[in-house]
Amino acid sequence: MAYLFTSESVSEGHPDKVADQISDALVDAFLRNDPNAKIACETLVTTGLCVLAGEVKTTGYVDVQETARNVIARIGYNKGEYMFESNSCGVLSAIHGQSPDINQGVERKKAEDQGAGDQGLMFGFASDETKELMPLSLTIAHELLIELAAIRREGKAMKYLRPDSKSQVTIEYDDNDKPLRVHTIVVSTQHDEFDKEAAMLKKIKEDVQNILIPRTVKKLGAGVAKLFSKKYILHVNPTGKFVIGGPHGDTGVTGRKIIVDTYGGWGGHGGGAFSGKDSSKVDRSAAYAARHIAKNLVAAGIAKKALVQVAYAIGVAQPVGVYVNTYGTAKVKLTDGAIASRIEKLFDLRPYAIIKRFGLQYPIFEVTASYGHFGRKSYKQKVELFYNGKKSIKEVDFFAWEKLDAVGSIKKEFGLK
Repeated sequence: MAYLFTSESVSEGHPDKVADQISDALVDAFLRNDPNAKIACETLVTTGLCVLAGEVKTTGYVDVQETARNVIARIGYNKGEYMFESNSCGVLSAIHGQSPDINQGVERKKAEDQGAGDQGLMFGFASDETKELMPLSLTIAHELLIELAAIRREGKAMKYLRPDSKSQVTIEYDDNDKPLRVHTIVVSTQHDEFDKEAAMLKKIKEDVQNILIPRTVKKLGAGVAKLFSKKYILHVNPTGKFVIGGPHGDTGVTGRKIIVDTYGGWGGHGGGAFSGKDSSKVDRSAAYAARHIAKNLVAAGIAKKALVQVAYAIGVAQPVGVYVNTYGTAKVKLTDGAIASRIEKLFDLRPYAIIKRFGLQYPIFEVTASYGHFGRKSYKQKVELFYNGKKSIKEVDFFAWEKLDAVGSIKKEFGLK
């Protein structure tokens, strides 16, 4: 019997995502000045106010107020009528030093012996149902909002759009977990005032159906486009008017969209958020490493989908455990436990090794804080660094954990050609 599965996404203008992006902009700003900075920054945004809090150990200086305002402006909160505007909102900082009790377990005489910044369990997931090796329901949900933001910034169509929006996509699967069709799409978008609510609802729904969805389907490619060929249910702004939004409509806090950030409900989640944390916090770095392993396992042909868990004790470098679940889709004659044992031999999962492997000491995180940390294309870009007060330019990798650079070594280990 066929089944339905649903994933959601939220835009960069959603209040929780505003908070995430500010927190990660702070991480980048501190790392730009000090690659060894230890950072745990939380952000709260509400009507006319942005509050920054957390713990930092650094040798550099950051203008946290300017950093926050720049993010708010980039997202598009630049009009007083939004009741949250980049130039006029208050920015309060309660950032203070990191606890030396925590720091003693993280920093060691030998850098490679660096301990995990906290205990916890982290998951990585991959599935062959999309070219990004991500769940289809989440991929479509993200792409709808990426395209909606592009339309808003172009300013040629749907000129009434405001920054806050959400999407939700339901996929129908067959008994073999194969996607059959798009079953339901939900799009809720903040908008300018309209004279009449009925006309507003009609106009926005028509534009979503005739402008947004076709543009999104075109980007997704022919393989996904055919899943839209049958009639699907479409809900657009189902509550009606959505003028009041963003931090004025709902208070936003860092770390409240962990399923949007990861796999849309597929796989597993250990509960730790990513944004606002430097990579000594394994909540972030080990989750990236687990995704890298899962993605390369699937790409190497070990399984059609894979879940990888790693777990740590605070202050201890080596993980306490590595777990693999292929959901019965393994293409090699090994148990999942045997696959996990081989993975432990192939990948160095100490925090220091993960940070070096993916370049996580560089300012690369603000772009991860909207539209998901996974399934993104890896790319190189030059960044400005100010180590010891001296400016330099370095080309670094963004989303390096999405690379398929371990496929060869995995195939060799498992005896595949």
